[in-house]
Amino acid sequence: MALDYKKMGNRIREIRIEKDLTQENLAEALNVSIAYISRIETGATHINLKRLNDLAAYLEVSESYLLNGTEIEKSKNINNKFGTILKDYTAEDKELLYKIATIIAGSAQEKK
Repeated sequence: MALDYKKMGNRIREIRIEKDLTQENLAEALNVSIAYISRIETGATHINLKRLNDLAAYLEVSESYLLNGTEIEKSKNINNKFGTILKDYTAEDKELLYKIATIIAGSAQEKK
C-alpha cells in the first residue's frame, strides 16, 4: 500500500492547529522553511524518516500516527510503561495513583 502524503499532511496540520502552532513555529522548531512545512501539509512533498521522527517528537505523536493515522504503537508503549511502574506497587498504592490520575484527567478536560 502506497503512502498517502496528502492524508499524512492533513494529520500534521490538524495536530499543529490543535496545539495552537503556526507553520512558522513548526518550521522554526524543525529548522526548515515555512514553505517546506506548507508542502508537507498539502502532501506536495515527501518527508524523510529523520524529519518524520523530528516532527513526531515535536508534535508529541507517534510516527505511525503521522503515517497511517493509528496510535497502536504509542498506546502499547504507554501501557507497557505503566505496567512496569505499577508492578511493584501494592493494591492500595495503585488505587491512590488511579485517583490522582482521574483528578489530573478531569483537570485537563476542564482546560480544553
